[in-house]
Amino acid sequence: MAKGCLLLLLSTLSVAFLHSLAPDHWMPFAVIGKAQKWPKFKLLIITFFSGIGHVGSSILLGGIGILLGFSLSRFRAAESHRGEVALWLLIGFGVAYTIWGLKKAREHRYEDVDSEAIGRKTVTLWTLFAIFVLGPCEPLIPLMFLATEYGWTGIFLTSLTFSLVTIFMMLTQSLLAYSGIQLIKHNMAEKYSHAFAGLVIVLTGVFVMFLGI
Repeated sequence: MAKGCLLLLLSTLSVAFLHSLAPDHWMPFAVIGKAQKWPKFKLLIITFFSGIGHVGSSILLGGIGILLGFSLSRFRAAESHRGEVALWLLIGFGVAYTIWGLKKAREHRYEDVDSEAIGRKTVTLWTLFAIFVLGPCEPLIPLMFLATEYGWTGIFLTSLTFSLVTIFMMLTQSLLAYSGIQLIKHNMAEKYSHAFAGLVIVLTGVFVMFLGI
């Protein structure tokens, strides 16, 4: 039993690592952080709580499903549908942010004196968080169902392993991408930073949807 559980945890670690490589797990934070001039600490905090919401929603649904005796096939279909909805919302968010960014660039507004921009920042932050809460960790629930063989301890360890790896990868990749984007120093890049961020988010969502990640 111990050997089987260890093997499951190692598999969970590998799956979580590969799953979190998908750019929709970190690119939106990096480009929005750059556009809105977040300090690195704020970037990490927002990414961290979004990561908790991302894995937490699947853990909650998986736990409820296991308690109620639902079948795995039923959950896989629901999670797949939830993933498609989340990707479309991410793409829609990117389109809306691109349009707003182009409008902002034309009007030559500056965020430090623009009260409307401050409100927009708050809306953007909560929208991004909500999309990640809605977006499922599709591989997690099947792993949780496999872990039922080892009781609630196995389910807990599997969920914890997946969560730690996913959140760590989100934080690391967001920070690396953000640091890389910060190297871009150009007046046009600064002027159109919001539009660029929105476009990257759209392309990220389309890319992930195309690959079916």
